[in-house]
Amino acid sequence: MDETAAPKTAKRRSARGVDGGGRNITRRITMTDIAREAGCSQATVSFVLNRTEGIKISQATRDRVIEVARALGYAPAALAHQQPQRALGTDGLIGFAVDQLATSPEAVVAIEGARQAAWGAGNIVLVAQTMSDPVMEPRTIRALTAQGIDALIYMAIFTREIAAPQILYELDRPVILLNCYTADHAFPAVVPSEIAGGQKATRHLIEHGHRRIGTILGEPWMDAAQDRLQGYRRALATADIPFDPELVVPGDWSASAGFHGTRQLLALKEPPTAIFCQNDRTAIGCYEALKEAGLRIPEDISVVGYDDEEISRHLHPKLTTSVLPHRAMGQWAVEQLELMESAPDASRKRHPIIKLECPLVSRESVAPPRQALLDQ
Repeated sequence: MDETAAPKTAKRRSARGVDGGGRNITRRITMTDIAREAGCSQATVSFVLNRTEGIKISQATRDRVIEVARALGYAPAALAHQQPQRALGTDGLIGFAVDQLATSPEAVVAIEGARQAAWGAGNIVLVAQTMSDPVMEPRTIRALTAQGIDALIYMAIFTREIAAPQILYELDRPVILLNCYTADHAFPAVVPSEIAGGQKATRHLIEHGHRRIGTILGEPWMDAAQDRLQGYRRALATADIPFDPELVVPGDWSASAGFHGTRQLLALKEPPTAIFCQNDRTAIGCYEALKEAGLRIPEDISVVGYDDEEISRHLHPKLTTSVLPHRAMGQWAVEQLELMESAPDASRKRHPIIKLECPLVSRESVAPPRQALLDQ
């Protein structure tokens, strides 16, 4: 790959070394480097450095991340007032093609993460919507290429395996897949760690003493629904809680599914003491069904959501949920492009799928089951 095809990224204070030919080389410090040194995940580094609100990260971890970031010379916008070393003057262009832009906040959040990382190195992000149209999508990507982009981030709204359009294989510049992946692993790809997220959400309920936990699913054809269910089952198995198929009800991510699914769970001979709604919209319907039944949250029944949508912070009580790491994924994509710049043969490798954790945000919708309180 011609190095001129990669983003013309400015280097912050960089790690220096010597290559096999004895030449001095530099490599830009990334969040992955900070995570390795600080002993935490890349997502945790992103949340700390970007001061993401509502994430329960200990002060000791926050201090360690910032200390390591400073020691390595990393200076993102979040630390700019402490270390005004942001490098400017480059003119790199990064294309960002997404199938749907206006239907959900995930694309906007990912674009903002990419924008933050790109601007930190003096680069610009150009965004286009493709709708996965077989005619217009290739034309859109060619239009971005005509604008002089040095690299492309290709995003899908729904996490899934895709058949990448042929034009991605033909581009003479780096390509990163965001929230999607291909069977041939031809491109670096980053997705949420949904199995771990579902397991963490369910384990949170188990740690509060719940053993009879219902869950309302998303659309079964989607990777996210399958993986969150798998995480739910793993958490039960790890805690030696038998899996009860009666406690798993179908859904479609909607508030209506949450309402009807909750009524179905409450009609069981032995209703659950907690419900894991596999997205926040489902939790909205769940809240309404529980209130209609005269049940209090969390005194009578606990509820956990997923996605950390804006509404989760305004429900009463505030909803415990999990964060989809789209901002961190956008930042990772830009950093990976910059790493590919220093490794021109990277595009010819078989690339692993990188999974970023979905941190749990503990709020007010979870408490020990009522019987456990009575037994104390």
